[in-house]
Amino acid sequence: MDNQLIFLLRMATAVLCGALIGLERSKRQKEAGIRTHIMVTLGATLLVIVSKYGFLDVAGLPGISVDASRIASNIVTGISFLGAGVIFLKNGAVNGLTTAAGIWSTAGVGCAIGSGMYVIGIAATAMIIIIQTLLHLFIPSSENMPIIQISFKIIHTENALDKVKTRLLKSNIVIQQINIVKNIDDTMTVDLVVRTPKNVTIDSMIDIVGNDNNVLEFSMQS
Repeated sequence: MDNQLIFLLRMATAVLCGALIGLERSKRQKEAGIRTHIMVTLGATLLVIVSKYGFLDVAGLPGISVDASRIASNIVTGISFLGAGVIFLKNGAVNGLTTAAGIWSTAGVGCAIGSGMYVIGIAATAMIIIIQTLLHLFIPSSENMPIIQISFKIIHTENALDKVKTRLLKSNIVIQQINIVKNIDDTMTVDLVVRTPKNVTIDSMIDIVGNDNNVLEFSMQS
């Protein structure tokens, strides 16, 4: 009975750790939020408990071999499919990598708590939350940069387009997609999908692209 209470404590701790990690993700409106992370930690904890203690009644009997590490290794493999489900491609940009990595790490938290390593599991939970929060604040991610579609017609001269691209890059604007159509009047129609830092305004974009002497037409939409 005492062991069962210990197992329940481990599961409850796993739920709490998963909820804390998922809370940070849900605040950023990510696909995998509180419920997903709770299920990951709880499921991983339960499987580790079963792998460690579920076969004690038959362990050591003739002809029976029990390898408790197999379930833990399979958790690592299986959770990769769940992580892959939150990775998607949008406008040429890959999104969800951080959340997928977080789900994978959250499974590790569940395994640690299921093994009775409370300090390691709780410490890992705190580290994951701190890393996700601090790096989001101090190291901007391209996933959090607004997407803008730009279309302009430019005179087809040497390096004209390269000059526009250089000005975009100098303003930390990330070009995700580019489509160029050469027109019969010796101009080019250029369609860009870009990610812009928060400090780049509409007026800034007009200065960077629209005020170029070689640009004849310019339009933009977010």
